[in-house]
Amino acid sequence: MSGQRVLVTGGAGFIGSNIVDALLDEGEYIVRVLDSFATGLRENLAHCLADIELVEGDIRDLETVEQAVEGVDAILHHAALPSVPRSIRAPVTTNDVNAGGTLKLLSAAAKAGVSRMVFASSSSVYGQSDVLPKSETMTPSPVSPYAVSKLAAEGYCRVFHELYGLETVVFRYFNVFGARQDPRSQYAGVIAKFCQGALSGVGYTVDGDGHQSRDFCHVDNVVKANLLALRAPAVDGRPANIACGDRVTLLEMVAILNELVGHDLPVVHGEPRAGDVAHSQADIERARAVLGYEPVVRFREGLARTLEWYVAAAPPVDGRRKST
Repeated sequence: MSGQRVLVTGGAGFIGSNIVDALLDEGEYIVRVLDSFATGLRENLAHCLADIELVEGDIRDLETVEQAVEGVDAILHHAALPSVPRSIRAPVTTNDVNAGGTLKLLSAAAKAGVSRMVFASSSSVYGQSDVLPKSETMTPSPVSPYAVSKLAAEGYCRVFHELYGLETVVFRYFNVFGARQDPRSQYAGVIAKFCQGALSGVGYTVDGDGHQSRDFCHVDNVVKANLLALRAPAVDGRPANIACGDRVTLLEMVAILNELVGHDLPVVHGEPRAGDVAHSQADIERARAVLGYEPVVRFREGLARTLEWYVAAAPPVDGRRKST
């Protein structure tokens, strides 16, 4: 079987499994997945197990990582412990997975002769700066262990590019949402939780006043960026923002969801979350210049698609919508 062999770490997760599907749809890639299923879901891969190679194991285990990278041409690295709140509760584990695991993957990749690795970083590395939009030229100022772990991993990617000849691409994702984002997790993204609140009729719990804003990025945009990164003729190890280049407040999102479901559902305000930034918006010019990246799904369309996916994932039972 011919074709470029691509390893997707975290391939059973929300973003990773969407990337796996896209690679298979392209028809020109041999896809291998590394996942421990600590946060990824087996159901995300159930439909394509016959079409992929699956290595079940932990990114922190060097022997497992070396097995996963053997014979691989490129790596799309999405294995991570996500979430700012989780990192505040478990900073050491977060660092071991996000920074230490990435270092082991880079080391194994360089040793195995892998040509290119894409690393999923985060807009959280920018911290609390009031400057908008966030540009890759800004000095990072992380305010959570999660953000620190991602920034450390970025540094390792740059060093392995410069010292070991492993081509690296660093993507700073901005608030990714879409199909397969699990609303059941206590660390679920706000859109997953809000969609659940909209469909159940319960409404929305907003941390803080709701005026905080984000550059919400539908997962199809991230998938597109990863495919472009595999094909780009040259990369330089520097980070690139992946987002839409605009921002929406939480209260604006509530209004759109209410319009989509046809109900004016209540909002309950809670305390602001520790470590969260107030506003986030990306400058995406570098991704445009280096990769030819353009967002393929804008926010409102993405929100409607995501809501439809949750409807399909949770069909009505006895006239009521079951919880997913």
